[in-house]
Amino acid sequence: MKIIGSYPKSRLRRLRKTSWIRNLISENAVSKNDLILPIFVREGKNIIEPIKSMPGVNRYSLNKLPVILNQVKKYKIPMIALFPHTPNKKKDKFGNEALNPNNLICKSLRFIKKRYPQIGVMCDVALDPYTSHGHDGVIINNEIENDETIKILVKQALLQAKMGCDVIAPSDMMDGRVGEIRKILDKNNFKNVNILSYAVKYASSFYGPFRDAVGSKSKLKKDKKTYQMDYRNSFEIFREVGQDIKEGADMILVKPGMMYLDIINKIKNNFKIPVLAYQVSGEYSLIKNGIKKKILNEESIMESILSIKRAGACAVITYFAIDIAKKIKTSI
Repeated sequence: MKIIGSYPKSRLRRLRKTSWIRNLISENAVSKNDLILPIFVREGKNIIEPIKSMPGVNRYSLNKLPVILNQVKKYKIPMIALFPHTPNKKKDKFGNEALNPNNLICKSLRFIKKRYPQIGVMCDVALDPYTSHGHDGVIINNEIENDETIKILVKQALLQAKMGCDVIAPSDMMDGRVGEIRKILDKNNFKNVNILSYAVKYASSFYGPFRDAVGSKSKLKKDKKTYQMDYRNSFEIFREVGQDIKEGADMILVKPGMMYLDIINKIKNNFKIPVLAYQVSGEYSLIKNGIKKKILNEESIMESILSIKRAGACAVITYFAIDIAKKIKTSI
């Protein structure tokens, strides 16, 4: 590589000496349009329930959703991602509550689309919030059965579309589910409903607080390594992403986000498709607790999101969405 310029003629610090010149030449930035806020819903009335493992994050009963949605609207965050905390009495080994038109997600969709039609809504397609064993699919002969699981997932996706979901997001990691979901959506005239595929979802240790938030952590007795990706590998992403694009995915998600910046970058550079990332619960909680203990400062939040954007993600699902949107608004 040819080195251009030399000290003292080239003084690189000249481009760092003031905030205005740093802003002028910055290569990456975060805007409110880059943000997706996850929201947890629960049964009951007049409840805002803090999640101990995720400081600052709550579960909301249906009638309390406006508390958080009004902030989403105020700061013009384009989309939210809904996740349910299903009561144990409604869980079974097949996750049948996922197909109930009056489950938490369906009731939330009807409520949001009636009162906040300008907010995009993404819904998770997987069975783990609904199964008594905490897995994303059906267990047959002590294994997660791929094809039997897909039969349920396509019904779940169609139900969500009927209730007003804008973006169907299969996170289950079953082979072939994107194609089957696209097929049933098109057949039922939901051709304009997007599919954001969790094509690259690793069997990560950073999901613990989320599993606590949806109530599946205590149910899960075995890991998910037979269907989620091995975090030692990177080349299989090309097969996973390529297959999901061929099956009809509109966007691709990488999960976790911060720990897999190299993966985001590989996908960005090799596929002409929007790439999103999920800054997962464990990543969020590490930063949040670091700030609380004054090991980190508030700027670490923006740094973490910018690292994901710099790697190539066009948007980030993050529990910091409102904090970031507030900071952006006050800095303008």
